[in-house]
Amino acid sequence: MPDDVSSGSAAPEPSSGVPSEGAPLAKGLRTRHLTMMGLGSAIGAGLFLGSGVGIHTAGPAVLISYMIAGGLVILLMRMLAEMATAVPASGSFSVYAETALGRWAGFTMGWLYWFMLIMVLGAEITGASQIMERWLPGVPAWVFGAAIVVVFAVVNLAGVRNFGEMEFWFAFIKVAAIVAFLVVGVLLVFGLLPGTEPVGTEYLLGYGGFAPMGIQGIASALLVVVFAFGGIEIVTIAAAEARDPQKAVAKATNTIVWRILFFYVGSIAIMVTVLPWNSPALLESPFVAVLDVAGLENASRVMEVVVVVALLSAFNANIYATSRMMFSLAGRGDAPAVMGRVSRTEVPWTAVLLSVFFGFVSVFLNYLLPEALLEILLNAVGAALLVIWIFIAVSQLRLRPRIEAAARESGQPMKLRMWGYPGLTWFTLAALGGLVLLMLTDDVARAQVLSAAGLTVVIAAIFFARERWRSSSERHAA
Repeated sequence: MPDDVSSGSAAPEPSSGVPSEGAPLAKGLRTRHLTMMGLGSAIGAGLFLGSGVGIHTAGPAVLISYMIAGGLVILLMRMLAEMATAVPASGSFSVYAETALGRWAGFTMGWLYWFMLIMVLGAEITGASQIMERWLPGVPAWVFGAAIVVVFAVVNLAGVRNFGEMEFWFAFIKVAAIVAFLVVGVLLVFGLLPGTEPVGTEYLLGYGGFAPMGIQGIASALLVVVFAFGGIEIVTIAAAEARDPQKAVAKATNTIVWRILFFYVGSIAIMVTVLPWNSPALLESPFVAVLDVAGLENASRVMEVVVVVALLSAFNANIYATSRMMFSLAGRGDAPAVMGRVSRTEVPWTAVLLSVFFGFVSVFLNYLLPEALLEILLNAVGAALLVIWIFIAVSQLRLRPRIEAAARESGQPMKLRMWGYPGLTWFTLAALGGLVLLMLTDDVARAQVLSAAGLTVVIAAIFFARERWRSSSERHAA
């Protein structure tokens, strides 16, 4: 157990108006770490396994869905990066929401994000363990799961530099796999591989045309693909532990968003060009389906390894993100003070152990909870990211004038600006509102929206109930 040397108990807010997060953390992350962390967090199992669902929903026109979703996330990431370069904080959007809207908003966003990722942790462990069990049938999946949790607990407790290095190499493997896939795909499209002919536009424009399901199919696919880009926000969470946070976040953000859009759109373009959009193989495993057409042996086993790497990378990143959010909440007095304790390696070790513990708990929830209750919890996770995105846009809208005023007062220009403020921010909010309305027209998505809204209201109600209890206690004490 790491030696406890400090505590992140609540502290007065500095003159900037940004809430204090308590004890300092190590500055062990470099720009390359943040860049690859952002890439790795967004390139996950959702792309490797789930992209086929979007293709079957909209046909080749799913490319439009991905470009719309990617463009929306680029705008949101730019807003978040603007705030992060001005005020790096482990609580990221939770801190900015508190500064812009009040303590209730910071409390709600912090706990909503923590809950969302804790539930996701269980799915990541379960998925990786089940695949690894197929490799070694004699070893139960829970053994792999326990080993995964222990390994990444050690990595996260050892120091942020170790976490950053592991995420860097995990992300490198995923990015290398995508690049290799794109190269093979382009060669396949132009008939440059042995035994192949140029593909042409037969599959891209045939089988019902480019948009066989029409605009409704594009809209329905948007609901499937939009949340695949979640995870990029870890860059701004990690900014507080970067050596040069302003420079690192600005550089990482400028490269991450375009690369991710290229990887997603490029990969999907290859898929819908070399195979019919309604091919069952695309629905089962889209990357393997393309590699099989290219005649590459053992493609399925290679992609299984890549998917496991993607799941392990996401689990590692989410342990980091949940622990830093909990640390930030503790430093602002919105979580138990013990969660703000920092080890000699400047790691919030109690917050890390809490995330690890609930990682185990969320695995067991998959087996123990009644199906209806588990579905409610998972549905709440599904749209929670949408709530966070809305708060990011509102926070940026309100904080931009303060950031500009602080920059003028200090004589230092802003490191990074949101484009077209405030017009593009309002446009993004309108687009998010449209996405909510679209989700309400779909049975599954409607359940996600209502569950996430309910969870958000419950968390906010807990905050106001706590504040009322504190106020009552202070009056009685006086």
